[in-house]
Amino acid sequence: MDRLEAMISFVKVVEAGSVSGAAERLGVAKSAVSRRLRDLEAHLGAELVRRTTRRLTLTDSGRAYYERCRRILEDVNEAEEAVSIQQGRLAGRLRVAAPLSFGLQHLQPAIIDFMQRHPDVQFDLDLNDRQVDLVAEGLDVGVRIADLPDSSLMARRLAPIRALVCASPAYLAAHGTPDSPEAFAEHDCLVYTNQPDPLVWRYVDAQGQSGHVTVRPRLAANNGDLLCKAAVAGQGLLLTPTFIAYRDIAAGRLQPVLTRLQWPQINAYALYPQTRHLSARVRAFVDFLADRFAGEPYWDTEIGRA
Repeated sequence: MDRLEAMISFVKVVEAGSVSGAAERLGVAKSAVSRRLRDLEAHLGAELVRRTTRRLTLTDSGRAYYERCRRILEDVNEAEEAVSIQQGRLAGRLRVAAPLSFGLQHLQPAIIDFMQRHPDVQFDLDLNDRQVDLVAEGLDVGVRIADLPDSSLMARRLAPIRALVCASPAYLAAHGTPDSPEAFAEHDCLVYTNQPDPLVWRYVDAQGQSGHVTVRPRLAANNGDLLCKAAVAGQGLLLTPTFIAYRDIAAGRLQPVLTRLQWPQINAYALYPQTRHLSARVRAFVDFLADRFAGEPYWDTEIGRA
């Protein structure tokens, strides 16, 4: 039995919550992970995991052994990275999750630049608008656009994410330009559904007073790029982050309305799990993203020049 290989498999089983999940992360057959786990338990003379038809549960011995294995593997990774850094290079795999639209438009070119600088770093990239569990899914870094709740994760702010309401010039010519938020109720609206209350658009007016309006959805979808294309095609008003619509606004294909109002503003963050030894490649990648997106976002600057 390869003890290090068995320990890695055991840790992955615990983090994935299943043998099949661990096998997928390790890129090996499910039977191989099961065999390693059995061999490890036989070697230790102790049951580490209780198996049922629905789930795996750690025994007390398994829980204590997992914590020690995790620390040992962190030390192994740190030792390997120390040698790599002495040789002047970063190496290894980075597992990264990000929202689809932000990932395609803004994170994709950043990752390609990082790969060109560090050719021995490999990426596994998950672009999805769902909120992933970094620890449970074995991810190194997550880019999240949100108001962050209290969390055990570490967070690094990357950029402010501003929003505005816009529509195509053709739609406004046909239906009129709204002169107040209340007028939105008379308009077709394009609604992003991957949020708690998608039909309620909130704002702050010039006097600092908060308000909201309930809109009528002409199209509801969980992807911002699709909604932006529908807005360009004249299908309604759209409340959208500027990082999605900035090119269409700068080109005149979309026109902001009620710009005296401030629409919701949140932030983009790079998140990563707390560990005793933060991987050098994780640290380098998060620093790289923070530097790349520092200051006024280039998408807002482009809108300002339009």
